[in-house]
Amino acid sequence: MNTLFADHARLADGWQRDVLLEWDEAGALLAVTPDSNRPPNTPRVGGPVIAGMPNLHSHAFQRAMAGLTEYRASATDTFWSWRDLMYRFAAKIGPESLAAIARWLYIEMLKAGYTSVCEFHYVHHGSAGTPYANRAELAQCVVDAAERAGIGMTMLPVLYQYSGFNEGAPRDDQRRFLNTPEQLLDLLDALRHARPENGARRYGAAPHSLRAVSGESLSTLLEGLDARFDRAPVHIHIAEQTAEVDACLAANGQRPVEWLLDRFAVDERWCLVHATHVDANECARLAASGATAGLCLTTEANLGDGIFPARDYLDAGGRIGLGSDSHIGVDWRSELRLLEYGQRLARRERNVLASATQSRPADRLFDASLDGGAHASGRAIGALAAGKRADWLVLDANHPGIAGHDRETWLSSIVFGEHGETPIRDVYVGGRKVIDARRHADEEEAFAHYRSALGELLR
Repeated sequence: MNTLFADHARLADGWQRDVLLEWDEAGALLAVTPDSNRPPNTPRVGGPVIAGMPNLHSHAFQRAMAGLTEYRASATDTFWSWRDLMYRFAAKIGPESLAAIARWLYIEMLKAGYTSVCEFHYVHHGSAGTPYANRAELAQCVVDAAERAGIGMTMLPVLYQYSGFNEGAPRDDQRRFLNTPEQLLDLLDALRHARPENGARRYGAAPHSLRAVSGESLSTLLEGLDARFDRAPVHIHIAEQTAEVDACLAANGQRPVEWLLDRFAVDERWCLVHATHVDANECARLAASGATAGLCLTTEANLGDGIFPARDYLDAGGRIGLGSDSHIGVDWRSELRLLEYGQRLARRERNVLASATQSRPADRLFDASLDGGAHASGRAIGALAAGKRADWLVLDANHPGIAGHDRETWLSSIVFGEHGETPIRDVYVGGRKVIDARRHADEEEAFAHYRSALGELLR
Protein backbone atom coordinates (compact mmCIF):
# COMPACT_ATOMS: atom_id res chain seq x y z
CA MET A 1 0.00 0.00 0.00
CA ASN A 2 1.13 3.57 -0.78
CA THR A 3 0.40 6.62 1.35
CA LEU A 4 0.66 10.39 1.08
CA PHE A 5 -0.34 13.14 3.52
CA ALA A 6 -1.81 16.52 2.53
CA ASP A 7 -2.30 19.43 4.87
CA HIS A 8 -5.20 20.53 2.64
CA ALA A 9 -7.20 18.53 0.07
CA ARG A 10 -10.45 19.33 -1.69
CA LEU A 11 -12.88 16.42 -1.31
CA ALA A 12 -16.53 16.02 -2.32
CA ASP A 13 -17.63 18.12 0.67
CA GLY A 14 -15.04 20.85 0.16
CA TRP A 15 -11.62 21.63 1.57
CA GLN A 16 -10.46 19.36 4.38
CA ARG A 17 -7.38 19.40 6.59
CA ASP A 18 -4.85 16.65 7.32
CA VAL A 19 -5.95 14.25 4.59
CA LEU A 20 -4.33 10.82 4.33
CA LEU A 21 -4.38 9.28 0.83
CA GLU A 22 -3.92 5.51 0.56
CA TRP A 23 -3.78 3.56 -2.70
CA ASP A 24 -2.83 0.14 -4.01
CA GLU A 25 -0.22 -0.95 -6.52
CA ALA A 26 -2.83 -0.97 -9.31
CA GLY A 27 -3.37 2.78 -8.85
CA ALA A 28 -6.77 2.70 -7.11
CA LEU A 29 -7.52 4.73 -4.00
CA LEU A 30 -8.24 2.56 -0.96
CA ALA A 31 -9.05 5.34 1.49
CA VAL A 32 -9.12 9.14 1.71
CA THR A 33 -9.27 10.18 5.35
CA PRO A 34 -9.43 13.79 6.59
CA ASP A 35 -8.46 14.89 10.11
CA SER A 36 -5.77 12.21 10.23
CA ASN A 37 -2.55 12.03 12.13
CA ARG A 38 0.37 11.71 9.77
CA PRO A 39 1.71 8.12 10.03
CA PRO A 40 5.46 7.66 10.49
CA ASN A 41 7.45 7.68 7.25
CA THR A 42 4.48 8.95 5.23
CA PRO A 43 5.59 11.70 2.82
CA ARG A 44 3.83 15.07 2.94
CA VAL A 45 2.95 16.83 -0.31
CA GLY A 46 4.15 20.39 -0.76
CA GLY A 47 0.81 22.08 -1.34
CA PRO A 48 -2.99 21.78 -1.55
CA VAL A 49 -4.37 18.74 -3.38
CA ILE A 50 -7.30 18.65 -5.82
CA ALA A 51 -8.63 15.91 -8.09
CA GLY A 52 -7.15 15.59 -11.57
CA MET A 53 -9.32 16.94 -14.38
CA PRO A 54 -10.57 14.65 -17.19
CA ASN A 55 -10.26 15.96 -20.76
CA LEU A 56 -13.29 14.54 -22.56
CA HIS A 57 -12.57 15.60 -26.15
CA SER A 58 -9.29 15.51 -28.07
CA HIS A 59 -8.19 15.29 -31.70
CA ALA A 60 -4.49 14.76 -31.00
CA PHE A 61 -3.13 15.48 -34.49
CA GLN A 62 -4.70 18.96 -34.51
CA ARG A 63 -2.24 20.08 -31.82
CA ALA A 64 0.32 20.51 -34.60
CA MET A 65 -2.04 22.92 -36.43
CA ALA A 66 -2.28 25.45 -33.60
CA GLY A 67 -1.68 28.94 -34.99
CA LEU A 68 -1.54 27.83 -38.62
CA THR A 69 -5.13 28.73 -39.53
CA GLU A 70 -5.23 32.22 -38.02
CA TYR A 71 -5.56 34.17 -41.25
CA ARG A 72 -8.44 35.11 -43.54
CA ALA A 73 -8.21 33.35 -46.88
CA SER A 74 -11.61 34.43 -48.20
CA ALA A 75 -14.18 37.17 -47.67
CA THR A 76 -15.87 35.10 -44.96
CA ASP A 77 -13.93 32.71 -42.76
CA THR A 78 -15.97 30.09 -40.85
CA PHE A 79 -15.76 26.66 -39.28
CA TRP A 80 -16.25 25.15 -42.71
CA SER A 81 -13.27 26.94 -44.28
CA TRP A 82 -11.21 25.96 -41.23
CA ARG A 83 -12.30 22.35 -41.79
CA ASP A 84 -10.94 22.38 -45.34
CA LEU A 85 -7.53 23.45 -44.04
CA MET A 86 -7.69 20.81 -41.31
CA TYR A 87 -8.40 18.09 -43.89
CA ARG A 88 -5.33 19.16 -45.89
CA PHE A 89 -3.24 18.86 -42.76
CA ALA A 90 -4.74 15.48 -41.80
CA ALA A 91 -3.80 14.12 -45.22
CA LYS A 92 -0.10 14.39 -44.28
CA ILE A 93 -0.26 12.59 -40.91
CA GLY A 94 1.52 9.22 -40.66
CA PRO A 95 2.13 6.80 -37.79
CA GLU A 96 5.43 8.33 -36.70
CA SER A 97 4.26 11.93 -36.83
CA LEU A 98 0.98 11.12 -35.08
CA ALA A 99 2.80 9.27 -32.30
CA ALA A 100 5.19 12.18 -31.76
CA ILE A 101 2.43 14.81 -31.76
CA ALA A 102 0.20 12.82 -29.40
CA ARG A 103 2.99 12.09 -26.94
CA TRP A 104 3.96 15.75 -26.67
CA LEU A 105 0.32 16.84 -26.42
CA TYR A 106 -0.35 14.41 -23.60
CA ILE A 107 2.66 15.70 -21.69
CA GLU A 108 1.27 19.21 -22.13
CA MET A 109 -2.07 17.99 -20.82
CA LEU A 110 -0.46 16.47 -17.75
CA LYS A 111 1.45 19.65 -17.00
CA ALA A 112 -1.83 21.57 -17.24
CA GLY A 113 -3.55 19.21 -14.81
CA TYR A 114 -5.47 16.91 -17.13
CA THR A 115 -4.97 13.38 -15.81
CA SER A 116 -7.03 11.53 -18.43
CA VAL A 117 -8.15 12.08 -22.00
CA CYS A 118 -10.92 10.87 -24.31
CA GLU A 119 -9.37 10.62 -27.77
CA PHE A 120 -11.92 11.13 -30.57
CA HIS A 121 -9.78 9.41 -33.18
CA TYR A 122 -10.84 9.52 -36.83
CA VAL A 123 -7.71 9.41 -39.02
CA HIS A 124 -7.63 5.66 -39.61
CA HIS A 125 -6.12 4.81 -43.00
CA GLY A 126 -3.19 5.61 -45.27
CA SER A 127 -3.14 8.85 -47.24
CA ALA A 128 -4.85 7.22 -50.23
CA GLY A 129 -7.62 5.83 -48.00
CA THR A 130 -6.23 2.29 -48.02
CA PRO A 131 -6.33 0.60 -44.61
CA TYR A 132 -3.02 -0.28 -43.00
CA ALA A 133 -2.22 -3.99 -42.69
CA ASN A 134 -3.10 -3.47 -39.05
CA ARG A 135 -6.39 -1.60 -39.36
CA ALA A 136 -5.82 -0.14 -35.89
CA GLU A 137 -2.31 1.13 -36.71
CA LEU A 138 -2.91 4.83 -36.07
CA ALA A 139 -5.21 4.32 -33.09
CA GLN A 140 -2.59 2.08 -31.55
CA CYS A 141 0.04 4.80 -32.00
CA VAL A 142 -2.14 7.17 -29.98
CA VAL A 143 -2.85 4.61 -27.25
CA ASP A 144 0.88 3.95 -26.95
CA ALA A 145 1.61 7.68 -26.78
CA ALA A 146 -0.78 8.02 -23.84
CA GLU A 147 0.87 5.13 -22.04
CA ARG A 148 4.36 6.57 -22.61
CA ALA A 149 3.30 9.99 -21.35
CA GLY A 150 1.52 8.49 -18.35
CA ILE A 151 -1.99 9.86 -18.91
CA GLY A 152 -5.17 7.80 -18.55
CA MET A 153 -7.10 7.23 -21.77
CA THR A 154 -10.50 6.43 -23.20
CA MET A 155 -9.90 5.64 -26.87
CA LEU A 156 -12.90 6.35 -29.12
CA PRO A 157 -12.38 5.23 -32.73
CA VAL A 158 -14.70 7.26 -34.95
CA LEU A 159 -17.29 5.99 -37.39
CA TYR A 160 -17.34 8.23 -40.47
CA GLN A 161 -19.22 7.33 -43.66
CA TYR A 162 -20.82 10.33 -45.38
CA SER A 163 -20.11 13.95 -46.27
CA GLY A 164 -23.50 15.22 -45.14
CA PHE A 165 -27.10 14.42 -44.35
CA ASN A 166 -29.05 12.12 -46.68
CA GLU A 167 -25.95 9.90 -46.93
CA GLY A 168 -24.01 12.25 -49.17
CA ALA A 169 -21.05 10.67 -50.93
CA PRO A 170 -17.83 11.23 -48.95
CA ARG A 171 -15.38 13.82 -50.19
CA ASP A 172 -12.01 12.76 -51.49
CA ASP A 173 -10.28 14.46 -48.55
CA GLN A 174 -12.34 12.36 -46.12
CA ARG A 175 -11.09 9.02 -47.46
CA ARG A 176 -8.72 8.44 -44.53
CA PHE A 177 -11.65 8.53 -42.09
CA LEU A 178 -14.05 6.05 -43.68
CA ASN A 179 -15.29 2.76 -42.25
CA THR A 180 -18.49 0.77 -42.13
CA PRO A 181 -19.83 -0.02 -38.65
CA GLU A 182 -18.56 -3.59 -39.03
CA GLN A 183 -15.08 -2.41 -40.02
CA LEU A 184 -14.93 -0.03 -37.09
CA LEU A 185 -15.93 -2.80 -34.69
CA ASP A 186 -13.21 -5.00 -36.18
CA LEU A 187 -10.75 -2.15 -35.61
CA LEU A 188 -11.84 -1.98 -31.96
CA ASP A 189 -11.40 -5.73 -31.57
CA ALA A 190 -7.89 -5.56 -33.01
CA LEU A 191 -7.03 -2.64 -30.76
CA ARG A 192 -8.34 -4.34 -27.63
CA HIS A 193 -6.44 -7.52 -28.49
CA ALA A 194 -3.16 -5.64 -28.96
CA ARG A 195 -3.65 -3.21 -26.07
CA PRO A 196 -6.14 -4.68 -23.54
CA GLU A 197 -8.24 -2.53 -21.27
CA ASN A 198 -6.88 -1.92 -17.78
CA GLY A 199 -7.20 0.60 -14.98
CA ALA A 200 -5.61 3.30 -17.11
CA ARG A 201 -7.32 2.47 -20.44
CA ARG A 202 -10.89 2.12 -21.69
CA TYR A 203 -12.46 1.75 -25.14
CA GLY A 204 -15.65 3.14 -26.59
CA ALA A 205 -16.82 4.45 -29.96
CA ALA A 206 -17.65 7.76 -31.56
CA PRO A 207 -20.15 8.14 -34.39
CA HIS A 208 -18.64 11.34 -35.78
CA SER A 209 -21.86 13.32 -36.24
CA LEU A 210 -25.37 12.90 -37.59
CA ARG A 211 -24.18 14.26 -40.92
CA ALA A 212 -21.45 11.58 -41.15
CA VAL A 213 -23.48 8.50 -40.16
CA SER A 214 -27.02 7.34 -40.83
CA GLY A 215 -29.56 6.24 -38.25
CA GLU A 216 -29.19 2.66 -39.48
CA SER A 217 -25.41 2.76 -39.21
CA LEU A 218 -25.62 4.22 -35.72
CA SER A 219 -27.94 1.40 -34.63
CA THR A 220 -25.58 -1.21 -36.06
CA LEU A 221 -22.59 0.35 -34.33
CA LEU A 222 -24.33 0.50 -30.95
CA GLU A 223 -25.57 -3.09 -31.19
CA GLY A 224 -22.08 -4.34 -32.03
CA LEU A 225 -20.49 -2.23 -29.32
CA ASP A 226 -22.88 -3.57 -26.69
CA ALA A 227 -22.12 -7.13 -27.77
CA ARG A 228 -18.38 -6.59 -27.23
CA PHE A 229 -18.07 -4.09 -24.38
CA ASP A 230 -19.99 -3.48 -21.17
CA ARG A 231 -21.58 -0.01 -21.21
CA ALA A 232 -18.85 1.44 -23.37
CA PRO A 233 -18.83 5.24 -23.74
CA VAL A 234 -20.41 6.75 -26.86
CA HIS A 235 -19.40 10.25 -28.00
CA ILE A 236 -20.79 12.28 -30.90
CA HIS A 237 -20.29 15.79 -32.31
CA ILE A 238 -23.67 17.49 -32.46
CA ALA A 239 -25.25 20.91 -33.05
CA GLU A 240 -21.89 22.67 -33.12
CA GLN A 241 -22.80 24.97 -36.01
CA THR A 242 -26.07 26.60 -37.04
CA ALA A 243 -25.49 25.33 -40.60
CA GLU A 244 -25.56 21.77 -39.23
CA VAL A 245 -28.84 22.46 -37.43
CA ASP A 246 -30.36 23.91 -40.60
CA ALA A 247 -29.19 20.94 -42.70
CA CYS A 248 -30.63 18.47 -40.18
CA LEU A 249 -33.96 20.28 -40.20
CA ALA A 250 -34.00 20.18 -44.01
CA ALA A 251 -33.10 16.48 -44.16
CA ASN A 252 -34.93 15.08 -41.15
CA GLY A 253 -37.51 17.64 -40.15
CA GLN A 254 -35.98 17.88 -36.68
CA ARG A 255 -33.10 19.57 -34.92
CA PRO A 256 -30.06 17.29 -34.30
CA VAL A 257 -30.34 16.83 -30.52
CA GLU A 258 -34.11 16.37 -30.76
CA TRP A 259 -33.69 13.77 -33.52
CA LEU A 260 -31.09 11.82 -31.53
CA LEU A 261 -33.06 11.85 -28.27
CA ASP A 262 -36.20 10.66 -30.04
CA ARG A 263 -34.52 7.62 -31.60
CA PHE A 264 -31.80 6.40 -29.23
CA ALA A 265 -31.52 5.64 -25.53
CA VAL A 266 -29.22 8.54 -24.75
CA ASP A 267 -28.13 8.21 -21.13
CA GLU A 268 -25.10 8.53 -18.83
CA ARG A 269 -22.78 6.64 -21.17
CA TRP A 270 -23.20 9.31 -23.87
CA CYS A 271 -21.26 12.50 -24.41
CA LEU A 272 -22.75 15.04 -26.81
CA VAL A 273 -19.79 17.14 -27.83
CA HIS A 274 -20.50 20.87 -28.19
CA ALA A 275 -24.35 20.80 -28.37
CA THR A 276 -23.91 24.54 -28.74
CA HIS A 277 -27.13 25.25 -30.61
CA VAL A 278 -29.93 23.63 -28.64
CA ASP A 279 -33.35 25.17 -28.16
CA ALA A 280 -35.12 25.27 -24.80
CA ASN A 281 -36.81 21.90 -25.31
CA GLU A 282 -33.57 20.17 -26.35
CA CYS A 283 -31.72 21.80 -23.46
CA ALA A 284 -34.19 20.47 -20.90
CA ARG A 285 -34.35 17.00 -22.46
CA LEU A 286 -30.59 16.69 -22.73
CA ALA A 287 -30.22 17.72 -19.08
CA ALA A 288 -32.77 15.09 -18.03
CA SER A 289 -31.08 12.32 -20.05
CA GLY A 290 -27.99 12.11 -17.84
CA ALA A 291 -25.70 12.49 -20.84
CA THR A 292 -22.72 14.83 -20.65
CA ALA A 293 -22.51 17.97 -22.74
CA GLY A 294 -18.86 18.05 -23.84
CA LEU A 295 -17.86 21.72 -23.82
CA CYS A 296 -14.65 22.82 -25.54
CA LEU A 297 -14.70 26.55 -24.96
CA THR A 298 -11.33 27.60 -26.37
CA THR A 299 -11.95 25.67 -29.60
CA GLU A 300 -15.56 26.80 -29.86
CA ALA A 301 -14.44 30.40 -29.49
CA ASN A 302 -11.61 29.91 -31.98
CA LEU A 303 -13.99 28.48 -34.57
CA GLY A 304 -16.78 30.99 -33.95
CA ASP A 305 -19.24 28.28 -32.98
CA GLY A 306 -21.44 30.20 -30.58
CA ILE A 307 -22.30 30.15 -26.86
CA PHE A 308 -23.81 27.13 -25.10
CA PRO A 309 -26.85 27.92 -22.87
CA ALA A 310 -24.91 26.93 -19.78
CA ARG A 311 -26.99 28.58 -17.08
CA ASP A 312 -30.30 27.09 -18.22
CA TYR A 313 -28.70 23.70 -18.74
CA LEU A 314 -26.94 23.58 -15.37
CA ASP A 315 -29.98 24.90 -13.55
CA ALA A 316 -31.94 22.03 -15.11
CA GLY A 317 -29.46 19.56 -13.61
CA GLY A 318 -27.47 18.97 -16.79
CA ARG A 319 -24.07 17.32 -16.73
CA ILE A 320 -21.03 19.02 -18.34
CA GLY A 321 -17.38 18.18 -18.95
CA LEU A 322 -14.40 19.90 -20.56
CA GLY A 323 -12.34 19.14 -23.65
CA SER A 324 -9.45 20.87 -25.37
CA ASP A 325 -10.58 19.56 -28.80
CA SER A 326 -8.29 21.21 -31.40
CA HIS A 327 -5.74 22.17 -28.71
CA ILE A 328 -5.29 25.82 -29.52
CA GLY A 329 -5.19 25.93 -25.73
CA VAL A 330 -4.47 23.08 -23.32
CA ASP A 331 -5.57 24.22 -19.88
CA TRP A 332 -8.80 23.35 -18.04
CA ARG A 333 -8.59 26.66 -16.18
CA SER A 334 -8.94 28.53 -19.48
CA GLU A 335 -11.94 26.38 -20.43
CA LEU A 336 -13.71 27.14 -17.14
CA ARG A 337 -12.84 30.83 -17.33
CA LEU A 338 -14.21 31.15 -20.86
CA LEU A 339 -17.34 29.17 -19.97
CA GLU A 340 -18.21 31.73 -17.27
CA TYR A 341 -17.01 34.74 -19.27
CA GLY A 342 -19.09 33.79 -22.30
CA GLN A 343 -22.18 33.87 -20.11
CA ARG A 344 -21.14 37.20 -18.58
CA LEU A 345 -20.67 38.77 -22.00
CA ALA A 346 -23.97 37.41 -23.32
CA ARG A 347 -25.98 38.42 -20.22
CA ARG A 348 -23.98 41.43 -19.00
CA GLU A 349 -23.92 39.97 -15.49
CA ARG A 350 -21.21 38.59 -13.20
CA ASN A 351 -20.88 35.19 -11.49
CA VAL A 352 -23.59 33.84 -13.78
CA LEU A 353 -22.86 30.15 -13.24
CA ALA A 354 -22.86 30.23 -9.45
CA SER A 355 -25.74 28.36 -7.81
CA ALA A 356 -27.83 28.52 -4.65
CA THR A 357 -25.51 25.98 -3.01
CA GLN A 358 -22.19 27.10 -4.54
CA SER A 359 -21.75 30.86 -4.64
CA ARG A 360 -18.40 30.65 -6.46
CA PRO A 361 -18.62 29.72 -10.17
CA ALA A 362 -15.13 28.19 -10.12
CA ASP A 363 -16.18 25.69 -7.44
CA ARG A 364 -19.42 24.74 -9.16
CA LEU A 365 -17.88 24.38 -12.61
CA PHE A 366 -14.83 22.49 -11.35
CA ASP A 367 -16.99 19.94 -9.54
CA ALA A 368 -19.40 19.62 -12.46
CA SER A 369 -16.55 19.10 -14.93
CA LEU A 370 -14.99 16.37 -12.79
CA ASP A 371 -18.30 14.53 -12.65
CA GLY A 372 -19.14 14.92 -16.34
CA GLY A 373 -15.61 14.06 -17.44
CA ALA A 374 -15.68 10.89 -15.37
CA HIS A 375 -18.98 9.76 -16.87
CA ALA A 376 -17.80 10.56 -20.40
CA SER A 377 -14.57 8.63 -19.81
CA GLY A 378 -16.33 5.53 -18.51
CA ARG A 379 -13.56 5.21 -15.93
CA ALA A 380 -13.40 5.44 -12.13
CA ILE A 381 -11.96 8.96 -12.03
CA GLY A 382 -12.98 12.50 -11.14
CA ALA A 383 -12.90 12.44 -7.33
CA LEU A 384 -10.62 11.92 -4.36
CA ALA A 385 -12.52 8.97 -2.91
CA ALA A 386 -12.06 5.29 -2.22
CA GLY A 387 -12.55 3.19 -5.36
CA LYS A 388 -11.48 5.96 -7.71
CA ARG A 389 -8.17 6.15 -9.53
CA ALA A 390 -5.36 7.83 -7.61
CA ASP A 391 -5.31 10.90 -9.88
CA TRP A 392 -4.64 14.29 -8.31
CA LEU A 393 -2.89 17.62 -8.63
CA VAL A 394 -0.65 19.29 -6.08
CA LEU A 395 -0.89 23.07 -6.17
CA ASP A 396 2.06 25.34 -5.45
CA ALA A 397 1.45 26.78 -1.97
CA ASN A 398 3.62 29.79 -2.88
CA HIS A 399 1.85 30.60 -6.14
CA PRO A 400 0.50 34.19 -6.23
CA GLY A 401 -3.01 32.83 -6.75
CA ILE A 402 -2.88 30.88 -3.50
CA ALA A 403 -0.29 32.36 -1.14
CA GLY A 404 -1.94 34.61 1.42
CA HIS A 405 -5.46 33.67 0.28
CA ASP A 406 -8.13 31.90 2.28
CA ARG A 407 -8.49 28.33 1.04
CA GLU A 408 -12.13 28.88 0.06
CA THR A 409 -10.92 31.24 -2.68
CA TRP A 410 -8.07 29.07 -3.99
CA LEU A 411 -10.00 27.63 -6.94
CA SER A 412 -11.46 31.01 -7.86
CA SER A 413 -8.01 32.56 -7.74
CA ILE A 414 -6.37 30.03 -10.05
CA VAL A 415 -9.30 29.89 -12.50
CA PHE A 416 -10.05 33.60 -12.82
CA GLY A 417 -6.59 34.92 -12.10
CA GLU A 418 -3.91 34.68 -14.81
CA HIS A 419 -0.77 35.44 -12.87
CA GLY A 420 2.64 33.81 -12.87
CA GLU A 421 3.35 30.30 -14.10
CA THR A 422 0.94 27.42 -13.70
CA PRO A 423 -0.17 26.88 -10.10
CA ILE A 424 -0.02 23.11 -10.70
CA ARG A 425 3.27 21.87 -9.33
CA ASP A 426 2.96 18.05 -9.24
CA VAL A 427 0.61 15.61 -10.97
CA TYR A 428 -0.17 12.02 -9.98
CA VAL A 429 -1.89 9.51 -12.28
CA GLY A 430 -2.75 6.10 -10.90
CA GLY A 431 -0.68 6.97 -7.86
CA ARG A 432 2.46 7.62 -9.91
CA LYS A 433 4.00 11.09 -9.97
CA VAL A 434 4.20 12.00 -13.66
CA ILE A 435 4.84 15.73 -13.24
CA ASP A 436 7.40 16.71 -10.62
CA ALA A 437 7.96 20.41 -9.96
CA ARG A 438 6.27 21.26 -13.29
CA ARG A 439 8.52 18.90 -15.24
CA HIS A 440 7.89 15.62 -17.04
CA ALA A 441 10.83 13.22 -17.09
CA ASP A 442 10.58 12.73 -20.87
CA GLU A 443 9.57 16.20 -22.02
CA GLU A 444 12.86 17.20 -23.66
CA GLU A 445 12.97 14.04 -25.78
CA ALA A 446 9.24 14.23 -26.54
CA PHE A 447 9.49 17.86 -27.61
CA ALA A 448 12.43 17.12 -29.89
CA HIS A 449 10.40 14.41 -31.63
CA TYR A 450 7.40 16.74 -31.86
CA ARG A 451 9.54 19.48 -33.43
CA SER A 452 10.93 17.04 -35.95
CA ALA A 453 7.47 15.73 -36.86
CA LEU A 454 6.11 19.26 -37.23
CA GLY A 455 9.01 20.22 -39.47
CA GLU A 456 8.28 17.29 -41.77
CA LEU A 457 4.56 18.11 -41.91
CA LEU A 458 5.16 21.77 -42.75
CA ARG A 459 7.91 21.18 -45.26
